[in-house]
Amino acid sequence: MKIGVFDSGMGGKSVANAIQKALPADEVIYVSDDKNVPYGSKTSDEIYKLVLPILKDLAIKVDVIVVACNTVSTTLINPLREAIKTPLIAMEPMVKSAAEQTDSGIIAVCATPTTLASKRYQWLKDSYAEGVTVLQPDCSDWSQMIESDTVNRQHVQERIEAVCQAGADVIVLGCTHYHWIEAMITEIADDRAKVLQPEQAVIRQLKRVIKEIEQPA
Repeated sequence: MKIGVFDSGMGGKSVANAIQKALPADEVIYVSDDKNVPYGSKTSDEIYKLVLPILKDLAIKVDVIVVACNTVSTTLINPLREAIKTPLIAMEPMVKSAAEQTDSGIIAVCATPTTLASKRYQWLKDSYAEGVTVLQPDCSDWSQMIESDTVNRQHVQERIEAVCQAGADVIVLGCTHYHWIEAMITEIADDRAKVLQPEQAVIRQLKRVIKEIEQPA
């Protein structure tokens, strides 16, 4: 089985690595749009024009594609599925899991401005976080910091400290770039908040899709 993984930049490499570890017998092909990263402040129309040709080219080479970009998944997954017949697996902020796991009734979602402004994200909050306070710290420059390997720990710490002090006991990483600083965020949270990211959930969904491809109904 050939599995494609796409992200705007280096963020999705963590997802590709996790998939390869979970499915060592399969071939994982990683593709990114390094020329135009980050996507988090671009409009949906701009992103669609960038992503569509990349995914069309990747679809020729693989059996299934993981769209390892919350920004693309929350804004464009439906039109992309209409344009590309190869199965697409989306990644989106784990609002449902966070709302189920919070004891304080307060969660924090770290994501790009485009993800936070998307209709899908609003739907996730309306559907699964009713009665839960959702904090949305300004992480707008995190992707670029990580992409350029210029992570400012103090900057990250200020954001995480603020949500922890506000009572958040679950922190959602709603951008695959942020997976690269998951250990730092967990250390800063210091047992005050659980940190969630969707790699394992996506791998479970990927396994289900692969089974359907190999054994069609």
